[in-house]
Amino acid sequence: MNALTICYLAAGVFFLAGLLSGIWKYSGILRSEEAVAPEYVNILHRASLLYSFASILLAEFVKLSSLNEPLELVAVISVIGFFAFAQITYLIHALLGDTDNQFRKPYQLGPFRMPGIIIHGSMVLLILGEVGGFAILFYGYLRTVI
Repeated sequence: MNALTICYLAAGVFFLAGLLSGIWKYSGILRSEEAVAPEYVNILHRASLLYSFASILLAEFVKLSSLNEPLELVAVISVIGFFAFAQITYLIHALLGDTDNQFRKPYQLGPFRMPGIIIHGSMVLLILGEVGGFAILFYGYLRTVI
């Protein structure tokens, strides 16, 4: 599987997740006295839609890149892998209904308290993976136009 295929596959999966979580969001709104969905259902819905279009943007940068395929593949897997990691985290919090802010202390995951090093360490890795992966693709594009 090449980088471009992964981008389009991710775009489709994220968009479908956005549409399906939109149904979940609407259901939550209907059941709520305040007509609002649970926080992490709302976050899951919005992030799914945004990540779907971000995956299309990544595909365009893959097309415009002058880098070799293995490097583009690593960059795309890094970015999309961390998009998926974030989505899984949102889904878990939505299913468990355990928090409305995953960064509020004490860090909860269902009945478990999570050490800060896991929460903040995973965020540092996410930042490095997403920014680094895109920077590689952007560099590949810049090489072709400069």
